[in-house]
Amino acid sequence: MRHRFLWGYILFINAIFGQSQWSGNTSPDYATIITHLKKLDASSDRISLYSMGPSDVPGLPIYLCVLNPGKDSISTFTKAQQGTTLLFNNAIHPGEPDGINACLIYTENFLKLDSINPKDPVVAFIPAYNVGGMLNRSATSRANQNGPELYGFRGNAQNLDLNRDFTKMDSENAQTFVKIFHSLKPDVFVDNHVSNGADYQYTLTYISSVRERIAPSLRKLIYGTLLPQLTQELKNAKWDLFPYVETVKEIPDSGIYQFNDLPRYAMGYASLFNTLSFTVETHMLKPFPNRVRATHDFMQALVRWSVKNALALEVARENAHEWEGGLRYVKYNFVRTSEQDSITFKGFQAVVDTNEITGLGHLKYDRNQPYQKTIPNFRHYRAQDSLEIPSFYIIKGHEKRIITQLKANGILMETLKEPKKLKVLAQVVRSFDAISKPYEGHYMHPNKTIARMEKEITFLPGDVLVPTNQNGAQLLHAVLQPEREDSYFTWNYFDTYLQEKEYFSNYVFVDKIRNLLQSNLELKQAYEAKKNSDPSFAASEWDQLYYLYQHSPYFEPSYMTLPVFELK
Repeated sequence: MRHRFLWGYILFINAIFGQSQWSGNTSPDYATIITHLKKLDASSDRISLYSMGPSDVPGLPIYLCVLNPGKDSISTFTKAQQGTTLLFNNAIHPGEPDGINACLIYTENFLKLDSINPKDPVVAFIPAYNVGGMLNRSATSRANQNGPELYGFRGNAQNLDLNRDFTKMDSENAQTFVKIFHSLKPDVFVDNHVSNGADYQYTLTYISSVRERIAPSLRKLIYGTLLPQLTQELKNAKWDLFPYVETVKEIPDSGIYQFNDLPRYAMGYASLFNTLSFTVETHMLKPFPNRVRATHDFMQALVRWSVKNALALEVARENAHEWEGGLRYVKYNFVRTSEQDSITFKGFQAVVDTNEITGLGHLKYDRNQPYQKTIPNFRHYRAQDSLEIPSFYIIKGHEKRIITQLKANGILMETLKEPKKLKVLAQVVRSFDAISKPYEGHYMHPNKTIARMEKEITFLPGDVLVPTNQNGAQLLHAVLQPEREDSYFTWNYFDTYLQEKEYFSNYVFVDKIRNLLQSNLELKQAYEAKKNSDPSFAASEWDQLYYLYQHSPYFEPSYMTLPVFELK
C-alpha cells in the first residue's frame, strides 16, 4: 500500500470572478488554452504542464496541468502517487466547456497565493481531452444550451463519444488517458460536463458511484461524509448541490434515479481502481458564467474536503483494496430496484402548450411557476448475476491488443517462456446476439450465454498468466468476463471466434457416421435420444449430420471458444 501524508489546510483567495478573462460568456479554443498554460508554466514553479501523449488529431497532444508539482516530472508523479491527488478531466465533450474555464480560474487563484505548503495535495487537470472535438467549434451543435458564444463538438475526430471508450479503448485519447491516470494514481477523480434534459432550478448537479458496486469503505466515506459536507459547504457558497436529474418518465415529478456508471464511462472506469469518482453536470439553461462559477466552487470545495479528510481517504481506499482482494465472486448486471426514497426537489411547473408553428401540443417548463416538492428518488441497485473469481486468467499471446491495453492499465502479468500444460476452464459461447445498429462503432453483444468447459490445454511461450489478486482486479473482471456489460466480448473483440472456418458436405460425411457412432457409444445414445424427443431434428438430415459433426473429431475446437481461460 502507498504511504501517505496528512496534508495541512489550503487557504484559497476568494478572487472576484469578474476580474478573470475566463469569467465571461466565452471559452478558449485548444491553442489558446495550451499557449496560456505554457506561459504560466514558464513563469512559476507552482505549475507544470506536460504533454502526455497523442490525441485523435496528429501533432496535437493531450496535456496535463499539475498544480503544486515536484521539481521535475519524475518527482511530480512520485509525489502524486504517494500523496493525496485529485484529477479533473475537461472537454471530453467539448460542447460542454464549463470545466475548462473553471480550471483556468482555479489556476489563476492558486498562483496568487502568497505561499503554498509543498505537502499540500497535487491538483491536476486535463485542460482539453477531446482535441478533435475542440477543433470543431460552432455556436449551434448544442441547441439546448445557454452559452458560451463558441464551443466544440461532442464527437472526436473519428466521431467517437469518448465518454463511452474507457474499456474498449478505440481512441488514442483513451490510451493517453490511462497513461495519465496511472501516472498520477488519483485518490479523487472528477469529469466535468453540462447536462441535457429537463428544466429545474439547480445549476449544479453531480453523479456519484452506484453504492452497491463499490467497496463498503468507499460507500461510507462518499455517502456518509463527503457528500453531506460538500453539500453544506456549497450551500454556504449559495449553490444547491443536487443529484443528476435522470427522470423516471418525461418530467422530474415522476421521480429521478441514480445513473448507472458502467466502466465505459470516465467515472465508472476510475471507480474500478477504488478512486472516489464524480461527474459534475451543470444545468444547460443556466448562463455560462454561472455554470463556470458553480463548477469552480465544486472543485474548490472538493479540494478542501480532501485536505481535511486526507487520512480518512487513505484508510478508506486501502480498505477498499483489501475488500477487493478478498472477494470470491464478482457481481454484475446491476439493475435499478423498485426501492424508493424521497427527495426534496426544486423544479418548474411542467405544462402542455400549443406550438404556434406545428399547431400541436408540446411540453414546456414555466419558470414563472417555480415549486419545491418531494419526489421519488430511486437510488438503489441490485446485482442480478455473479461469477466465481478465478485465481488467474490466461490470455493467448496472439491477442496483443488486449495484453497491451491491460499492461497500460497497470495490470501485472507473467509471459510464459516455455510450453505449459494446465487444466483450465475455457469460456465457450453458447449463444449471443448483436444490436441492430452500431453503437460507438460496434455491433455490441448485449445478451449472451457463456459456458465454462474444463479442458487440458498446452499453453505456448508468449501466452500470459494474469493473477487476479492485484490492484486493478475489478478492471480485469470487467473486461475478461464475457458476460459483463463492458467486456471485450461485448465490444466485439472476439467476433472472429464466432465464425466457423470449415464445414462438411453431406454426401461425404454421411459415410462417416457408422464409424463415428460405433466408436462413441455415449454419442450414439445422445443422438438416438435426440431423434426420439425432437421430431424436427428427426426429419432433418442436415440437423442430424451437423449435430454429429459438432461432436466429432472433425469439428474445429476454436469455434465459439474465446482466447481467455480461467485457472482456479
